[in-house]
Amino acid sequence: MKNEWNWMLDPKSEDGELNVSKKGISVRCGDVLEELKKMESESIDLVITSPPYNLMNTTSNSMKSGTSSKWKNNAIQKGYKNHKDSLSKEDYNIWIRDCLTEMFRVLKPNGAIFLNHKFRVQGGLIEGHPFLEGFNVRQIIIWARAGGFNFNDTYFLPTYEVIYMMPKTPKGKDAFRLIKGANRKTDIWKINQERNNPHPAPFPVELVDNILTSCEGNVVLDPFGGSGTTGISAIKNGWDCILIDNSKEYCELAKKRIEEFNYEGELNESRV
Repeated sequence: MKNEWNWMLDPKSEDGELNVSKKGISVRCGDVLEELKKMESESIDLVITSPPYNLMNTTSNSMKSGTSSKWKNNAIQKGYKNHKDSLSKEDYNIWIRDCLTEMFRVLKPNGAIFLNHKFRVQGGLIEGHPFLEGFNVRQIIIWARAGGFNFNDTYFLPTYEVIYMMPKTPKGKDAFRLIKGANRKTDIWKINQERNNPHPAPFPVELVDNILTSCEGNVVLDPFGGSGTTGISAIKNGWDCILIDNSKEYCELAKKRIEEFNYEGELNESRV
């Protein structure tokens, strides 16, 4: 059954062409902090997102020079022409902390953030995530993602990333809790990367499914919405969803993929 939902202009939008919504799915194109600040406090049940990793600020010469295929040939250049992903470490940590602060503000007391990121070794040392300092992290989930290539014979092929589960209220009657039975799932999720997607770093739909089917709520927010995977999973699992992205190209891609999604839980791969 083809998805027949019709897109409607978001009455709160300042850019009606791109900020569109449809029956519980909203795609908002703009700066993440500006868009988050427009949202009401305690209006969101869950946040699932993966921010930029600041890839250009890395010890890898291929990233710095722009010769890496992910930057030179892939959609990361086409879709994020105005975002270089190369902040200083200090500015990057401040920016992510500002984003997290706004995410927690719009989150309901019993909600949680699921934040995808990855560890890096820089200059021979493990580079942690100091932007998490002061925020409550209840658990680190390992996303074991098969696939990828490694042309460097000095280390093994990296195949995992982390997902921080961060409840707004860690204890008490408003504390975040999984639904009954979800605590039987382990903290290692073996889910393959999504292949047929022009976005360079997409979530697989199955990963978002694993979160939404483990939590109670109605509205999920992805402030780094990319190609709209969180929106597709939201439709599958009966959630409303708000997606934010600063790229016009990826907002359009998200709209297209959501429109092409059908109720059998499949994507029209020929048009993705």
